[in-house]
Amino acid sequence: MSDPKLKENASDTTRSGRGHGQGTHRSDATTRGIRVEVTSNYLPERSSPRESQYLFAYHVRVSNVGTETAQLVSREWIITTAEGDVERVKGPGVVGEQPVLPPGAAFEYTSYCPLKTAVGSMHGNYQMVTTDDERFDAQIAPFTLAIPNALN
Repeated sequence: MSDPKLKENASDTTRSGRGHGQGTHRSDATTRGIRVEVTSNYLPERSSPRESQYLFAYHVRVSNVGTETAQLVSREWIITTAEGDVERVKGPGVVGEQPVLPPGAAFEYTSYCPLKTAVGSMHGNYQMVTTDDERFDAQIAPFTLAIPNALN
């Protein structure tokens, strides 16, 4: 059964990071008017490939492009390494906050993901609640975590 209020549009694209010399990976998904855009980058200065330690930053923009106010109450990330290891990270809010997003509002933050492989991926969802106490999951489309040139 399909919910007519549910609109999903997801993509993962790769482009060369201008000005950084690093690969930049993006994803974009919209669920019930909540748009989640993610950009990830490799942080070579905080990584140690010889010890299989790779650090990635990801910047998230959650915006309300719909018509109803919603609050982000929790998150679930699914992180997969190149070796197929999967880790689930769940918790309240994001970066210590549970932002309320009226129509037209946006919330942005940057966080980090350490991996033991040079390539991996992340996806997940944010649990949202409307002012009518309706709960739904806003999808976070898959995006790649990769050191530059690892996927060429």
